Amino acid sequence: MSKTFKDLADMRQSYQKGGLNEDAVCKSPIEQFDQWFEEAKKADLTEPNAMILATVSPELQPSTRTVLLKYFDESGFVFFTNFKSEKARHIENNPNVSLQFLWLDLERQIRIEGQAEKISTAESLTYFSRRPKGSQIGAWVSHQSEIISSKSLLKAQYEKLMAKFKEGDVPFPDFWGGYKIKPNKIEFWQGGENRLHDRIVYELEQTQHTQQESLQAWSIKRLAP
Repeated sequence: MSKTFKDLADMRQSYQKGGLNEDAVCKSPIEQFDQWFEEAKKADLTEPNAMILATVSPELQPSTRTVLLKYFDESGFVFFTNFKSEKARHIENNPNVSLQFLWLDLERQIRIEGQAEKISTAESLTYFSRRPKGSQIGAWVSHQSEIISSKSLLKAQYEKLMAKFKEGDVPFPDFWGGYKIKPNKIEFWQGGENRLHDRIVYELEQTQHTQQESLQAWSIKRLAP
């Protein structure tokens, strides 16, 4: 047996903080998400908007990383990244992705499946202009997912650009912007006693478009834990 073998079979947590009933949840999963998200903010969790993004490479290798949710509405969930990053290359090849929010202090998680698509340049520019200057410079300096020889080189480039744009606005990089995950399935999980967890899943049945808005119809079901 390996010297680093660790037996974790006895590590257990009893979940007793709440329940989830399909008759009591919101009709819209986005409204239900908003309700839970506000409760996560009030619970003073670290980065409640952190979400795990799963993509699949052209070789069918799944890959996960944590990104930050920047805004959401009935049409989807938005994050920002370098369009030359690994995640962006995966999305370009296969827009089917999944998200997961894990709020352990509340004994909750949310799983989202859907398709990723780029938001408009105007929307990305609006968000970019709201970022701190340091973060704007960081978007220019980091060629995300590429191999670099040292962090000192990265810092030197950062300091160079920070000095260059000290007095003026940082230009918007055309290789950077947002993706919106348009959901077709959202599952809410609440930990339960004796592993009898509550799982309520919403699945998109149809979307109707009018001149004023898009109306989505969702089915609501309970899943076995």
